[in-house]
Amino acid sequence: MTSQTTSTSRTESGRVLLINPRYARNPCSSAARHALTPSLALPALAAATPSPWRVRVHDENLSIGQPPTRPLPEIVGITVHTAFAHRAYELADRYRRLGSRVVLGGLHVTALPQEARLHADAVVVGEGVHVWPEVLEGLRSGQLRGGAVVEGSFAAPHYAKSPWPRRDVLPQGAFLTRASIIATRGCTQRCGYCYLATRGLRAPYQKRPVSDVIAEIDSIGERFVVFTDNNLMADPAYGMELCAALATRRLLWSAAVTIDVARDRRLVRRMAASGCQGVFIGLETLSDDNLREQRKRTLPPSEYERAVALLHEHGIEVNGSFVFGFDHDGPDVFDRTIDFIVRQRLECATFHILTPYPGTPLFEELDRQGRILTRDWTRYDTAHVVYRPAKMTPQQLEEGYRRAYRSLYSWSNVLARRPRSHSAFSEVARGGAYLAMTALYKKWDVIWRALVPMGMTHAMWHPLVELHWWMGERGRSRWQEPASQHAAGPMQVVRLPLVA
Repeated sequence: MTSQTTSTSRTESGRVLLINPRYARNPCSSAARHALTPSLALPALAAATPSPWRVRVHDENLSIGQPPTRPLPEIVGITVHTAFAHRAYELADRYRRLGSRVVLGGLHVTALPQEARLHADAVVVGEGVHVWPEVLEGLRSGQLRGGAVVEGSFAAPHYAKSPWPRRDVLPQGAFLTRASIIATRGCTQRCGYCYLATRGLRAPYQKRPVSDVIAEIDSIGERFVVFTDNNLMADPAYGMELCAALATRRLLWSAAVTIDVARDRRLVRRMAASGCQGVFIGLETLSDDNLREQRKRTLPPSEYERAVALLHEHGIEVNGSFVFGFDHDGPDVFDRTIDFIVRQRLECATFHILTPYPGTPLFEELDRQGRILTRDWTRYDTAHVVYRPAKMTPQQLEEGYRRAYRSLYSWSNVLARRPRSHSAFSEVARGGAYLAMTALYKKWDVIWRALVPMGMTHAMWHPLVELHWWMGERGRSRWQEPASQHAAGPMQVVRLPLVA
């Protein structure tokens, strides 16, 4: 185990620094994804930090330069995702050499605590928020040292008892909206490839009281809300209650849901009436066999067309997420997927190479079969092939993934997916907004790489948010009336970048 080197640097007592390490640059992804909404992991820890500790948050994806060392913090907490684990360890080793005490947490740490503890005074396995005050005191007193393992829990106590995340520690102006909200936690699914299936992780589906969710939204005071839940509408009854409350606030909102939301037309209608602008859906694959092998229990691909049409009918945009490289995927999977997206006119889509995160059933199965090609975690970013596919070569999979992005966001396919409307004026307005958003979000990434470190995201997007809120107000009343009165054309669609 790496020991902490004695340093002549002196730490400032009572100062805590929380770090979100940088992701390696992905040529197929936009820098804007870091600036749409804030991650709440570190603001939640900041909220759980007791007085008189002073806390600062540094997100390398939003900042220029190295995390600060002056004044040198007494405690440094670093969140660890598999794709940036090496960067997290590099930062941890650096701060330990300088004299800070370092604690690591996150799903990668939960999966591989023995690896992580080589770089820390303590590691937290499981939920960290509820044990955070004890971790701070344990590090200060020396009870936690030498890579001590602290066991948290995702199940108890109920996370709804936690204080709201502290958004005041985030860089102001850096996000499209600061109103990222968690209403539910966990997932009712346990798909074999998902990080929520990590060995040792238990994440039961939990729901916050709707009144508490609304109170938090009110406290932020923004008109565009992004729910960062894994599956907001897993409980339709809760979803109906939440939508009823949101409808009283006249907001725009988006969320991640499963395709199962389309089982309930009343729920979709209630979502539209409450201001739902778009949904992010893990469609994953067009193969029943792939879904079955990964134990994803949702509507089958044969129902995707009907489900997407229902959402579009209610003015709700769809950002479909697809994974390439399942065992039933051959070299034709890329063209078939693009054809489906264009035919269904999905407003946005994201692609991922199947990535077996350590600790998941998928990783363990591929490892047992001898198909894992590398344990270089920097390549576990869903943009590189780290295992041997069943029906194509690694090179075919990686090249097909990149080709799919180029094809989908070519101007010809962007134009082919432009939204339909019931009037010429609306067609022009919505089409223009769609083209502008697509260009900014997916084609002109160089602009974002300049704006994000400058904290200009909110200033750039705010006028569009206000315009789209006004447009949404014109249409949402359509879904608050009896369905029989609305056989005519589609609702005015609000155009904003969806959750990525």
